[in-house]
Amino acid sequence: MRVLGINALFHDPAAAVVVDGMTVAAAEEERFSRRKHGKRPVPFSAWELPEQSARWCLERAGLRPCDIDVVAYSYDPGLARPADTLGLDDPWDSLRQAYARHAPRFLATALPGLNPEAVRFVGHHMAHAASGAFAAEAAESSSVLVLDGRGECASHLAARRVGDHLEPLRAQLLPDSLGLVYEELTEHLGFLRSSDEFKVMALASHGRPRMADEIRRYVHPTGDGGFRAHGVPWAELCPPRGADEPWTADHADLAASAQAVLEETLLDLVRWLHGETHDSVLTLAGGVALNCVANSRIAREGPFSRVWVQPAAGDAGTALGGALLLSAEAGEQPSPMPGAALGREWSDAEIAGRLKTAAVPFDRPPDIAVAVAEVLAANGVVAWFQGRSEFGPRALGHRSLLAHPGHAGNLERLNDIKGREQFRPVAPMVLTERSAEIFDGPLPSPYMLFVHEVAPEWRDRIPAVVHVDGTARIQTVDRRHEPLVARMLEEFERLTGLPVVVNTSLNTAGRPMVDDPRDALECFGSTPVDLLAIGPFAVRRSEMFAGAGTNGWSVTAADGGDAR
Repeated sequence: MRVLGINALFHDPAAAVVVDGMTVAAAEEERFSRRKHGKRPVPFSAWELPEQSARWCLERAGLRPCDIDVVAYSYDPGLARPADTLGLDDPWDSLRQAYARHAPRFLATALPGLNPEAVRFVGHHMAHAASGAFAAEAAESSSVLVLDGRGECASHLAARRVGDHLEPLRAQLLPDSLGLVYEELTEHLGFLRSSDEFKVMALASHGRPRMADEIRRYVHPTGDGGFRAHGVPWAELCPPRGADEPWTADHADLAASAQAVLEETLLDLVRWLHGETHDSVLTLAGGVALNCVANSRIAREGPFSRVWVQPAAGDAGTALGGALLLSAEAGEQPSPMPGAALGREWSDAEIAGRLKTAAVPFDRPPDIAVAVAEVLAANGVVAWFQGRSEFGPRALGHRSLLAHPGHAGNLERLNDIKGREQFRPVAPMVLTERSAEIFDGPLPSPYMLFVHEVAPEWRDRIPAVVHVDGTARIQTVDRRHEPLVARMLEEFERLTGLPVVVNTSLNTAGRPMVDDPRDALECFGSTPVDLLAIGPFAVRRSEMFAGAGTNGWSVTAADGGDAR
């Protein structure tokens, strides 16, 4: 069975293809359109579809639109209620619902040959739940918890997977929404709502939760698997911050207070769910599941022995989840996702052709991993572009910006390169077998979705990746799946004695992660990065701006080009 998954209605439009229960491709529209999050989550943009990512996913699978048996659209307008009856201030929501009802015809127009009758509406939170329960490894009997801003009429779903069946257990109706509360706080603190919530999480580490008691009046669990979460009078707790104004201790304390209450509420929900299911495995999805600080507390203090978080936990992941759910309902056993590297890739010859067209000087080192480690050891910054791009918001060693973790100034340096706020941390990558001696937390952690305590004896050795609270959001690297990254880490340790490298996303503030070679060249050319490692090739800043000439590239004849 060939299933195309589509997420389109709110934000993070994305597409995925599942064939015979196996994930073949998944990609977010932002990587093609170069618009962060694909679009803003307003009713007037609800008609926009992930056309480019859908076409690419079909191409990757070797399919045409007419070959698709069923399309999973991750929102069911039949489950929705008028916004005013849900206590939401969203006067144009009826427009959003109209667009959703017409989605089958819109999709058939965007993808000629697609049968509009093949489109099936999938409940938003069921799609989220499937993206966790069906994509996780060894989760045939597991609990799943979904939390986000909103779906059709709820903001939460507790469910259980038994075999290939998902059983809903509890949902929290709107207007109560932990996701919407966190969005409101994001906007109150001067950040972009439905986009910058991770900045609030980072800012919280700089504050004290002294306002938590007041927030608990409006946000708290109800003891029955649900919660109350709406109506927080943010302005009474702390003056709002303008987007261009500096943050204050009060802003940090407000963020810390809201983060603490969120964590407490999530722990109550997790404990209730475990009491219902007695499972050992918990999977998490929904935008709230991108809160890696809360995830770590769930793993540390919750009753489940293993916690797995969907790497594309936001709405993009519902494209994959919807496709997996319909596949399972058709009787096909869903296979765990093979990893987050589900997007586009280019052959060596294609990359060389792009570099020649761009007329940039480049060479092919004997081993690009060794060449990169040498630049990093000399305290250079490297743009790393390798293999298939990641599905989800985390750079996981395919579209990354790398640096030396032993120099404290590299945190400020990288935030300057990316144009980010200085309170934001950067992450370390480390080989799985070396992680336990340096980091204390859920291991392995391949998707950078938990925070770990950094061992005291290591904090002064890798200061660039240690957050103000002594933690780090790590990525563990399995050499079986990432041999090139593993080789780079080993060579860097041989040169420096440090088994850790800084890994942050290859992009600048407000722009999607780099996806194709042109994006990589544009980012490299506009930022003070020392080396672009793109496939097996190296583009060096010192040569690129050294007057090499119009066609100053070099490539060996074995690469299919003339040596110049």
